[in-house]
Amino acid sequence: MSSVDFTWLIGGPQGSGVDSGANVFSKVCAEMGYRIFGKREFYSNIKGEHSYFAVRVSDHEIRSNVNDVTLMASFDAETIFRHFDEIASGGGIIYDSDLDKITTDEVHTLDNYFKERLHQELESKNKPFTIAGVLEIAKEKGVHLYPVSFREILTNLAEKTENPKLRGLIRMFNVIAVSLSLGLIKMPLDPLLLSIDSIFSKKPQIAEINKQAANFSYDYAKSNFGAFPYSLTGTEKQPDTILVQGHFGTSIGKMVSGCRFQSYYPITPASDESVYLESNELLEIQNDRPGSTIVIQTEDEISAMGMMIGAALTGTRSSTSTSGPGFALMTEALGWAGINEVPVVITLYQRSGPSTGLPTRHGQDDLLFAVNAGHGDFPKIVYASGDIEESFYDTGRCFNYADVYQIPVIHMMDKFLSSSVVTCKRFDPKKISIDRGLLLDKIDGEYRRFAFTEDGISPRSKLGLDNGVFWNTGDESDEFGHITEDPQLRIKMMDKRMSRLDLVLQRVPQEEQVVSFGIHDITIVSWGSTKGPILDALSMLKKEGIDIGFIQMKLIHPFPAEHVKSLLKDVKIIIDIEANHSGQLGKILKQNVTREIDYFILKYTGRGMTSTEIYDSLKKIVGNNANKREVLSHGA
Repeated sequence: MSSVDFTWLIGGPQGSGVDSGANVFSKVCAEMGYRIFGKREFYSNIKGEHSYFAVRVSDHEIRSNVNDVTLMASFDAETIFRHFDEIASGGGIIYDSDLDKITTDEVHTLDNYFKERLHQELESKNKPFTIAGVLEIAKEKGVHLYPVSFREILTNLAEKTENPKLRGLIRMFNVIAVSLSLGLIKMPLDPLLLSIDSIFSKKPQIAEINKQAANFSYDYAKSNFGAFPYSLTGTEKQPDTILVQGHFGTSIGKMVSGCRFQSYYPITPASDESVYLESNELLEIQNDRPGSTIVIQTEDEISAMGMMIGAALTGTRSSTSTSGPGFALMTEALGWAGINEVPVVITLYQRSGPSTGLPTRHGQDDLLFAVNAGHGDFPKIVYASGDIEESFYDTGRCFNYADVYQIPVIHMMDKFLSSSVVTCKRFDPKKISIDRGLLLDKIDGEYRRFAFTEDGISPRSKLGLDNGVFWNTGDESDEFGHITEDPQLRIKMMDKRMSRLDLVLQRVPQEEQVVSFGIHDITIVSWGSTKGPILDALSMLKKEGIDIGFIQMKLIHPFPAEHVKSLLKDVKIIIDIEANHSGQLGKILKQNVTREIDYFILKYTGRGMTSTEIYDSLKKIVGNNANKREVLSHGA
């Protein structure tokens, strides 16, 4: 029996419910036992521009999207124009038949650059510049077409339910598209109705109307659509598997890790984490970890950084979450935290830069920025997570690193992760331990906050602790915190602080620094969210008898140079895979390991990598016909 690997795509104008529709589809498939990897793409406007969501469904583990789409459901013209050529031969398109005669010029949100490319393709195939024209191309490719009038469905439903208001509820087009799709692939109806109940649990009347539309559309597809070569009727559900959104890992991880203060200024894509924390401020985690996370929206990122540092000085585990432009504003205060040895965690959800760049799109553009953030030398940790499940446990590690070494920790995430919806193993809070380091509960006698110690880490008081009086200043200071410019004391203080970097490399377990998925003559080095597409691509290659190694860098700064050297010592070809223009990890690796990168696989369109793209590029490298820089471009 062949395995299931099915990709469903829904698209429509921003604000039309594409996200909700995809969440319903994902919930239904997850409930039926399938593994899910979903990815949302959207423009940086509130309403109107094109938004789409691709959901990959499988009965085996998946970690990424692929290029080909099996079934597309569209209720607008732009989705068809932009995605018709992604549908695989044998796949299908469910579309609104009322759109057939729409021309490219009538879709005002199609930009001229895209229209020019589309017109060239249509002209080359002698097709009109209409929806009918692109659908003809898809049909000639072997794609099944399923036209249906969405407005007619609403009209018929209104008559059947004797509810005339339904005629104009085009907001329900998304539920109709989902239901038509599930009817076509023969998915059972009950999980669909349960999913709608779950999503609209606080709005029972809305849930009821949507369930009526779902029932009607589902039956319509089963009665009126022709045969489709794919069906998803369910598979064995894996135990302890949950469906989660991208920001759940860090937000729930913060609650479980004892983070009790988060400040933020709204910015895409980081805001979702803080909004989730605000919505779930109380969470009971075992008897010793009652959750109560105060979340403060500040007037700007400078204030967010200052508030977080102030909260940390009270002994409270504190954090902030931001993206590139916001982090740029935080860096002066980051240095203040560094010189005062304040443990804080900054979750950096990267997006495409520079400046505002592509504000709702993906990128791994900020690695060198994070490593070099702040003026002057001070110790910090830069740590990168590769997927949502990993980010939950890494969040706990980041707080422990901050407390134990008394330094700022920058936890690298990105838009690829934040906009994903995936199935993964249920998070286990018992696997997250809390280590507050040398945080004192009481002090007897004279106290020196920055006392010189054997390992360079000083016992830490907190504001309000009896006898724990200390001074903080942005200037260099002595052991008490008093300002000093003495040259010899300056040397001792700088050496004390910077020695933390060596301690980190010595004491953090190597498996937390670097994860090896096997070493071969050809080996990939990468970091962050490329992990999933890389592992899926390597699985595809392995089936063809091609073995390629992969080491995932998690601790980027301080860089574990000796350990990485030992892993790469027998490797003949090193491939760097990153979502930025310059291969930033490759630069760090060359600087620390003195090895050249042989090939770069890079993507900087603002869209996430697919495993198909990586697979194709790796095949070219294996076949010795690749460019030194393979630049990926898939995605609308």
